[in-house]
Amino acid sequence: MGRPVDLDRRTTSAAMATGGSTTGQAPGRWLRTARLPRQPFLRHGLITLVAGVALFLLTDSLGPFNDFQMAQIAIYAVAVAGLGLLTGWNGQISLGHGALMAVGAFATAELNIHTNVALALQILAGVAAAAVAGVIVGMIAARLRGPYLAGATLALALALPEIAVKYSTVLGGEEGLTLNPLTSPRSVNLDRWMAWISLLCALLVTMLLANLATSRFGRAFRAVRDDEIAASLAGINVARTQVLAFVVSSACAGLAGSLLGLAVGNVGPQSFEVALSISLLAAMVIGGTGGMLGAWIGGFFLVYVPQWSSSVSHSLHLSTAVESNLSLAFYGVVLMVVIIVAPSGIQGGIEAAARLAGRLAFGRPPLLAPAESDLVSPSPATDTPRPIRNPKEDT
Repeated sequence: MGRPVDLDRRTTSAAMATGGSTTGQAPGRWLRTARLPRQPFLRHGLITLVAGVALFLLTDSLGPFNDFQMAQIAIYAVAVAGLGLLTGWNGQISLGHGALMAVGAFATAELNIHTNVALALQILAGVAAAAVAGVIVGMIAARLRGPYLAGATLALALALPEIAVKYSTVLGGEEGLTLNPLTSPRSVNLDRWMAWISLLCALLVTMLLANLATSRFGRAFRAVRDDEIAASLAGINVARTQVLAFVVSSACAGLAGSLLGLAVGNVGPQSFEVALSISLLAAMVIGGTGGMLGAWIGGFFLVYVPQWSSSVSHSLHLSTAVESNLSLAFYGVVLMVVIIVAPSGIQGGIEAAARLAGRLAFGRPPLLAPAESDLVSPSPATDTPRPIRNPKEDT
């Protein structure tokens, strides 16, 4: 008679542990099967589709200026995602991604002004030009490490704007190149049309980079980042892997520069100064190094921090010189706070908080570990302990 009582007691404890009742199915049972697909392409594609629908509905309810800001966030997210792949996944520090954005922007501007090719070809030309520049810079970067690599890319960011000034007849000089205005569908505002193009490109890029990070190329990137000697002994061509990472990152920067030139309508050296490269690196660290969600968070900071600093400087009646450098000071303050509070960036902090909330509520973090067989771990009350066998009993 005692055994049925124990079973009933254990059933009651299990129901209470899962948040259900003693009768019927526990309400949290659906969490065991509600998880993202295991296949990375399907998982990332599903997330991209949901995010695309949400962003489309959001832009459809915003005004022209907010649509332009959404386009800027998407553009900077592309550049930060590429830089995150280079630094977070491959371990190469670059302070010259603003210059690579300029390469893509000027290539697109030249086609926009002097030819009548389609918009997609103009954007692809900017991506291709930046990728070629990435091959050249990547071959040099493969021979450099640490501060030497950062210094070389910083020299690129300093030198490239001067080239536009020197060859002013081709590249427009200080005033830059003014692009022909885009044409949008009749019923769509031009700013909203540009926002949709930028958001579509950003979503596709982040999805492709997320798939690349989980592929054999991503594993090679991480292996080279962690230990070049061990990676070489494992059969990985270290130099080729580093160049490939730089080319992919440069192509992302070229796409961002191309979209930025089309959105603003002007491409000049003042838009791609050293401050942009430093801001991209800071945004990458703030959002989360190598994270795709962190790239969007970094793009958000790149768009809104200058506005916040401008509002603060106007309210405090600061000088123009102080106002121009206040945004960099804001980046520094936010960067220090994020490093102290969330060393892995805002994305890492969000994931850690979600895992902690999942453990407190369910015993295992739901929806954040798709490789898990169950999203809710069994309660200790439902586990049947295995008896410890005495070896002497076998003899």
